Amino acid sequence: MISMPYCKPSITEREVSYAEQAAMWGWGERAHEWIERFEGMFRSYCGAQYAIATSSCTGALHLGMAAMKIGKGDTVALADSNWIATVSPVVHLGASPYFVDILMKTWCINPEVKVKYSAPKAIIATHLYGNLCDMDKLLKNPYGAPVIEDAAEAIGSSYKGKMAGSMGIFGAFSFHGSKTVTTGEGGMLVTNDEALYKRALTLSNHGRPPRQARQFWPEMIGFKYKMSPVQAAIGCAQMERISELVKRKQQILKNYKALLYGVPDIKMNPNQSGCINGAWMPTIVVYREQAYRDILLSKFQKSGIDARVFFWPLSSMRMFAKQTGNKNSYWIQKRAINLPSFHDMTDGDQERVANVVKEALG
Repeated sequence: MISMPYCKPSITEREVSYAEQAAMWGWGERAHEWIERFEGMFRSYCGAQYAIATSSCTGALHLGMAAMKIGKGDTVALADSNWIATVSPVVHLGASPYFVDILMKTWCINPEVKVKYSAPKAIIATHLYGNLCDMDKLLKNPYGAPVIEDAAEAIGSSYKGKMAGSMGIFGAFSFHGSKTVTTGEGGMLVTNDEALYKRALTLSNHGRPPRQARQFWPEMIGFKYKMSPVQAAIGCAQMERISELVKRKQQILKNYKALLYGVPDIKMNPNQSGCINGAWMPTIVVYREQAYRDILLSKFQKSGIDARVFFWPLSSMRMFAKQTGNKNSYWIQKRAINLPSFHDMTDGDQERVANVVKEALG
């Protein structure tokens, strides 16, 4: 019986009130008001010129890559340590993924990207668990390939003063119920590229360009990745609390590091010079020969605590060719576990989690 979830959203009366208002009048001619308000708030927060609210981060990635005209015969490089949602749009568009190992000091893609067979059409930089990729090196990659930022887990993270998602050709965010900012389900595409924005906006509405004079007249085959007004209303309330939400995540990570200080052979989310970690998911890595992940999972389960494993290497899945040479991606998955980090967890909750780790690792 799980008594402590690994994550849950922070919903207040403000979110409930805004959602109720959207449900009452956010339709017909006013259907876009909440969505445009949410897009504007998020665009300003990220420091991007354009934003498109979507039904998911996966949808935002799909839209953006389709707007880049990524397709059959193209290669897209991305980190092997990743959730399947990052690679799915690549496959759906007919392109081929190329999995790159991660760096242990960042848990993100090795910026020395070397693709064996062909130059990549794009490189996806996944800011895993709020940790930041080395964007300086990625943006100067020898292929001249544009960099897509998968910032699904990096709301509140910044790299040398620039917010995650604002540095590549476009960035994609998630508002899943487990994320720091939530709309239940949902996502956002942000970009500073006007041409990409216009193509993505048209694609997002079944191929109908904005301000199309002819009713129900698409110019191309598009997608239906639009966000609902009720979701956007919840998002507006969350954005009004964004500083509070991010600071709480960062405080939880800081508390864990203090509670687990001195426990032998473990490390937590890395501190990178010039970066601020939004601290979406506090994670421990056990540096011992024996793989402790399953031991920890069993002890957490017996204690009624829900914890998550580190993402499996994508190349370990049957849909893709194995790339066992990606040693860090395979090594860390056996030794890392995500700790609970929901907004209203108490000091006692964190002590309870830390005590399980201490008991397991001595």
